[in-house]
Amino acid sequence: MKLISWNVNGIRAVLKKGFTDFLRAELPDVLCLQEIKISQSTQEETTFDFPGYLEYWNSASRPGYSGTAVLVRDQVVQPISVKNGFGEESFDNEGRTQILEFADFYLVNCYFPNANHELSRLDYKISYNNYLVLNLKKLEKKKPVIICGDFNVAHQEIDLARPKENIGNPGFTNEERSWMTSFIDQGFVDSFRFLNDNKIQYSWWSYRAMARVRNVGWRIDYFCVSEKIKKHLKRAFILDQTTGSDHAPVGIEVENLKG
Repeated sequence: MKLISWNVNGIRAVLKKGFTDFLRAELPDVLCLQEIKISQSTQEETTFDFPGYLEYWNSASRPGYSGTAVLVRDQVVQPISVKNGFGEESFDNEGRTQILEFADFYLVNCYFPNANHELSRLDYKISYNNYLVLNLKKLEKKKPVIICGDFNVAHQEIDLARPKENIGNPGFTNEERSWMTSFIDQGFVDSFRFLNDNKIQYSWWSYRAMARVRNVGWRIDYFCVSEKIKKHLKRAFILDQTTGSDHAPVGIEVENLKG
C-alpha cells in the first residue's frame, strides 16, 4: 500500500502545475493533501473530479485558508468511515484534521498550525498538538495509527539546512521541537528517519532567495506510525523533484499490515 502526503499550497494552483500528471504517475493508493485553500461555504470541492479516486474534503470555515483533503483509490482500498476533526470547534473550524478508518489501521491527515512570525500562534499550535495526541492515543486502543501531514516543525538540526540561524524561529522553537520529541517518545515512529537514518533531505523551501534551487530547505512533512506498524514499513521517501508547491510530497509504502 502506497500512501503519499502533500501540502499543495492551494489545490486550484497546483492543478495548473501538473497535479493530474503527478497523480497518474505516482498512482498512490491514498493521497493526503494539506492547505487546499478552498471554500466550505460555496461547496467548491464539488467542482473537482479525480477519476479512480474517492474524494473526502475538509475545508476551513474561512474562505481560501487552510483545509485538508484525502483521495482514496477506490479500486484498491476503501475506508470504513471518514470523520473531519475530533469535535473541538476551535481546531475543527480550520479544517486541519481528517480521520479515516481502514480495516487494519486509522489514517489521520493533519495540517498542523504554523507558529507564525513573532510566535503569535505558538500557544494555539501546542494546544492543538496536545489535543491531537490525546485523540490519537484513544484511536490506538482500537487499531494502530498512521498520521501524516505538514507538521510545521523541523525536529532535529539534521532536518533543516541552517539550524543555527533558525533557533527560536517558527518551526524550530524549543517548544515545538520538545513536543515532537515527546510525540515520538509516546510511540509514534518518524518513518523517514527510521528507514533513512542520517539521510539529509528536505520537504519545504522558502520562495525567497532561490532557496529550492540552492536546497536551503526544511523537513517539516512527516509520516509517523504506531509502533505496531513499524515492522510493516517497506519504504519512506520524499519526492523532492516534484514541483508545483513550496512543499514536496512525502510518502511511505507498507505491506502485510495484518501480519
